[in-house]
Amino acid sequence: MQEIVCVGSIAELEELTGVTGITDLHRDKIDHLTIPSRQGKGTLRRIEDVFDCWFESGSMPFAQMHYPFENKDKFEQTFPANFVSEGIDQTRGWFYTLLVLSTLLFDKAPWKNLIASGLVLAADGKKMSKRLKNYPDPTLVLDQYGADPLRLYLINSPVVRAETLKFKEEGVKEIVSRVLLPWYNAFIFFETQVAVLKKENGIDFTFNPEEKSDNIMDRWMLASVQSLIQFVREEMSAYRLYTVVPRLLDMIEQLTNWYVRFNRKRLKGDNGVEDATHALNTLYEVLLTMCRLMAPFTPFITETMYQTLKAYLPAGFFEGDSRSLHFVPFPEVREEYFNTDIERAMSRMQAVIELGRVIRERNNISLKNPLLELVVIHPSAEYLNDVRGLSSYIVEELNLRKLDLTSDEEKYGIKYRAEADFKKLGAKLRKDMPRVKKALPDIPSAEIKAVQSGGSLTVDGITLAADDFNVVRFFDALSLEEKSRKFEEATDRDTLVLLDTELYEELQQEGVAREVINRVQRLRKKAGLKPVDDIVYYFKITQDSDDALANAFKSQAGFLREKLKQEIFDMSEKTAAAFIEEEQEVNDSKFMLSFVRKN
Repeated sequence: MQEIVCVGSIAELEELTGVTGITDLHRDKIDHLTIPSRQGKGTLRRIEDVFDCWFESGSMPFAQMHYPFENKDKFEQTFPANFVSEGIDQTRGWFYTLLVLSTLLFDKAPWKNLIASGLVLAADGKKMSKRLKNYPDPTLVLDQYGADPLRLYLINSPVVRAETLKFKEEGVKEIVSRVLLPWYNAFIFFETQVAVLKKENGIDFTFNPEEKSDNIMDRWMLASVQSLIQFVREEMSAYRLYTVVPRLLDMIEQLTNWYVRFNRKRLKGDNGVEDATHALNTLYEVLLTMCRLMAPFTPFITETMYQTLKAYLPAGFFEGDSRSLHFVPFPEVREEYFNTDIERAMSRMQAVIELGRVIRERNNISLKNPLLELVVIHPSAEYLNDVRGLSSYIVEELNLRKLDLTSDEEKYGIKYRAEADFKKLGAKLRKDMPRVKKALPDIPSAEIKAVQSGGSLTVDGITLAADDFNVVRFFDALSLEEKSRKFEEATDRDTLVLLDTELYEELQQEGVAREVINRVQRLRKKAGLKPVDDIVYYFKITQDSDDALANAFKSQAGFLREKLKQEIFDMSEKTAAAFIEEEQEVNDSKFMLSFVRKN
């Protein structure tokens, strides 16, 4: 090439070509333009080969501000960017050219944080294709489930860790059923109990941010939320979205399946108005804080709840415009709520309950069937004291008559064994491996217990280091002092629990009564009743071959009255027409359940 002209602007192009009114620089609009040679060598035409188009994208940080020709101060204040985000496929595209040009021109990266997202594929692992129609219609997904579930599904998926997601509509549906519905139900439950507080006690609930509750569950919930706020702020500041959403979802689980579940009686006022107000105040603060935390992730459901919740705020709670949740500030940490001791104790209580549930599920024993005793075995006095302080919750949740907390392993037949990773040891011991594998099960329990906190173990003359094996506690029924007891074990490697799974007759009657209560609650829900609706209950046994139902109604009358907060009368006493009546089934027995509105 004997003469080259590099055109730097539209104005220069118009000047060189003699053409005016150029507005579009795409090839089909300018390829026909020519420039007379200044050296008298004829006519210059545009070179067909163009520079890699990613050069333009890589120039974005400065080109968008027309730097260095103008906006010098503005550019220097905003460069490098706080973050740049694109798909993982841009590693050798946009990310690459951004980095190359920025390094060449400024000797530094054009970003402070680089966020790469993974690719979303069809459920079959193939690329989404309009031709193959191997993905659900996004419009239909949004119409059926809403934008929030879809957003939450995507930002809680491998995509935010730059990994591949096989998109499944069932995953969006699961977000609705397992996360958003329980959370929204907790909000509805709060609204309902506020209405009950007004009806029964004439109290208009208003949130009191200065109120301090002595209840350990209230303090745990508030402390947990503050820990969450601190975590979210730290992680989001570091742009680690993939760590944040799982913790937010876990907090919704803690709120719905632990706090609300365990404090229903308090929230309903069973322990008095003052305690109910404390519990409602705690629940309100958690609901409001969770809305503020989740607002960037689920903007619509949080705004919906906030529009109701803000009515309970004291005047001037938020500075500035608070008409929308998205106008109010992100929550700040209230350090006075922090309490690591309570959070530790609650974590241990939850571990015990989870282990108890595992045994019940393994033996197909419903939580409605009371069991005699749960034994918690742990060598740490601190651990046992933590669980002891929350024993009432364990007893109620697992439906127990007795909870025994002990470190006496011998009494309950607890033994020790060593488990080794033989694949790992094989490479280390080679020909001695068979000797260790054969002798390890015969090592006495006492010897293994002695090295549980670290130390070596000698097996058939071969020394195993502490990281070569794991010490496992287990229950040996033959070593139990009371050999007639029917205990089942569960352990999480730290805690070991034993549950007496014997179904005693007197406890089974209470189990039947709990089933009756469940049927009353189901029929109330089916009838669309609210807690404030006054209803009279009637029953008539229609099938009861072994008198299990009749005996339960008789022996558990007080229990039924306590749980239902009213009597359940024999059908023969009914004097008005029922507005709903259905036959109910409990085990092998049946009874007619009838509801009559109270005059």
